[in-house]
Amino acid sequence: MCQPHWTPCFLPPPTVWPSPGSHLGDRGPGPHSRGCSGSGASPPPDSPSAPVNVTVRHLKANSAVVSWDVLEDEVVIGFAISQQKKDVRMLRFIQEVNTTTRSCALWDLEEDTEYIVHVQAISIQGQSPASEPVLFKTPREAEKVAAKNKDEVTMKEMGRSQQLRTGEVLIVVVVLFMWAGVIALFCRQYDIIKDNEPNNNKEKTKSASETSTPEHQGGGLLRSKI
Repeated sequence: MCQPHWTPCFLPPPTVWPSPGSHLGDRGPGPHSRGCSGSGASPPPDSPSAPVNVTVRHLKANSAVVSWDVLEDEVVIGFAISQQKKDVRMLRFIQEVNTTTRSCALWDLEEDTEYIVHVQAISIQGQSPASEPVLFKTPREAEKVAAKNKDEVTMKEMGRSQQLRTGEVLIVVVVLFMWAGVIALFCRQYDIIKDNEPNNNKEKTKSASETSTPEHQGGGLLRSKI
């Protein structure tokens, strides 16, 4: 991002080549015109190429960040950005030298407004042609707040659902442990019953044999005396 020691101004860059008939200052060329980008005149032969991959990110109601890339074989010592509202002739120029940054913050934007930005690279030989125009629109503050509230609600719902899932898992684990205890108790009782069955059979057999043995009454045969 841009360093804090510079201040945006409404003055034109020192090496901009306007198209014939146009002039620079607070009131630049009209919208969709490339007069400030040098479309009507040729830049010096040793000037750098126009920046590429110009994008606008971190878009808010009153600010945004514009970033770009330059060719690897070119030595760039600064940049210049032209910013204007769509369908408005007023231009704002931002320029910084002795820097290798590839991004710059745009401040004091109006919400729900369309803007057009161009980026130019600055080298020792001069200033490059302007990049391809990038059109972006700032959101409304209410939309930003609504989106933030929606994100907060979504995070809360996710937290609640996670808590519910954790509670459900705990309930399932407790039920499984209870069932495991019941099954273990049943198996233990079954083993005890199986171990007692042979002893019960022996006792039943012994009782049955004692009951079936005949009893002999006392007495014997009468013998006659001679």
